[in-house]
Amino acid sequence: MFLWLRRSYQAVFLIFFLFLVFASTSRFIRGYDVQWFLEIDPLVALTTALSSHTLHHALVWSLPLIVLTLVFGRFFCSWVCPMGVLHHLLGHLGRKRKVLQRVEQNSPRTSHNIKYAVLAVMVGLAAAGSVQIGLLDPIASTWRGLSVSVLPAASNTASGLYQGERHFQWGTIITIVFFGALALNFVYPRFYCRVLCPLGAFLGLLSKFSLFRISKDISRCNDCDVCGADCQGAADPMGTVRATECMVCLNCTKGCKRGGIAYRFLPALKLSKVETDLSRRKWLAAGLVGVASVPLARASDGVDPRPNPARIRPPGALDEPDFLAKCLKCGACMKVCPTGGLQPALTEAGLEGLWSPILIPRIGYCEHSCTLCGQVCPTGAITHLKVADKVGEMPAKPPVRLGSAFFDKGRCLPWGYNTECIVCEEVCPTSPKAIYFKIETITARDGTQKTLKFPYIDLDHCTGCGTCENRCPVVDRAGVRVSAANESRSPKSSVSLTGGKI
Repeated sequence: MFLWLRRSYQAVFLIFFLFLVFASTSRFIRGYDVQWFLEIDPLVALTTALSSHTLHHALVWSLPLIVLTLVFGRFFCSWVCPMGVLHHLLGHLGRKRKVLQRVEQNSPRTSHNIKYAVLAVMVGLAAAGSVQIGLLDPIASTWRGLSVSVLPAASNTASGLYQGERHFQWGTIITIVFFGALALNFVYPRFYCRVLCPLGAFLGLLSKFSLFRISKDISRCNDCDVCGADCQGAADPMGTVRATECMVCLNCTKGCKRGGIAYRFLPALKLSKVETDLSRRKWLAAGLVGVASVPLARASDGVDPRPNPARIRPPGALDEPDFLAKCLKCGACMKVCPTGGLQPALTEAGLEGLWSPILIPRIGYCEHSCTLCGQVCPTGAITHLKVADKVGEMPAKPPVRLGSAFFDKGRCLPWGYNTECIVCEEVCPTSPKAIYFKIETITARDGTQKTLKFPYIDLDHCTGCGTCENRCPVVDRAGVRVSAANESRSPKSSVSLTGGKI
């Protein structure tokens, strides 16, 4: 009965997760709280609270999961986690057929302690002000893999019927990481969950204090070892059950024909092992590695807090240090962006900002009246703006600026080639338009007179949305481009020019 109940829960939560990812588009999102799965992650709440010294209000959803884990154990991994369900399915395909071979596959290994070291490193990083948990967190990595790899590929194959043509820079790396983690199930079942998953390690530590646990009735056990053949967590039900590794899949209770193993309320402590095999010294060393990595990385490959032309953040993004202290790199904002302009950073934001969102206007601009990226951000790295706040009302209320545009006079058609072009001014969405013209008469090479409109930018009205760069007809590098200079989120980015016009 419990087996079918678990499978039903797995199916329901996986379908629900896939629905939320699917619905995170401008066409389908409506009022859905699509980021709910990311908000219930207690490790996201812990690390972002450590790094930013604040707890985003939406992350209080993680408290029920903590309480339920303290009651039922590490059930989330086998009953709810969408990546866990995928690994469960693939692990079932990759398992050995003979019982004794499966028992050997599912026996405890020293490598299973790596996830606790990963957890300690991630917590150390967060304590030093850098959130990197999203790189390995199962919910964030699954969301990112589906958003940046699977769904764009499916949509492009279907001629863009779902969300239009989508292309993500260096998305191949994310694809390899996502499918590589799934392929590890053919090394042995649930490799990622047992060896690498930091959320599983965190929930495993909580399950040391759970009220319900798997335990053996020694008087009924004949040491047949069948209970270990399909153990999802390699929790060693044949010996002393490891409470921290047990995923409450309940396969062992089904396999035991003598009723020698059961899921019980407060079993005797001697029937369970609650310690991890990672020594205190190794816990401390891993945590210190995380703490020390942040200043070392920032010193060698750090991000200059001043504006970077290639690092244009989404509207409502916090100032760069605060943004990196909260950004999960989950890809939710990239997925929901209606134009596809939000892309995963590779080197543009330094090592610490790997896969964080940046706007690349040549791929897609920031829609003038769109605030979806802030709506789906689970940690508050991107503030959920109101459209009126984003657009502003000059001069009393300046708009939210992502940066500012500038003309490359060597590539702009009027400036560089004496060719008539007014595209940038036509598509500029601000009111009044940030791009305006000065009419001048020039002398062509053959001596004839020609009247042209030469474009200029009014910084007071330019929001850096990138529409002009995106629509510029010049091939390859646009004649008008956007940089992060003058972005609202940082006072260091202010551009001071007479009249505010360039």
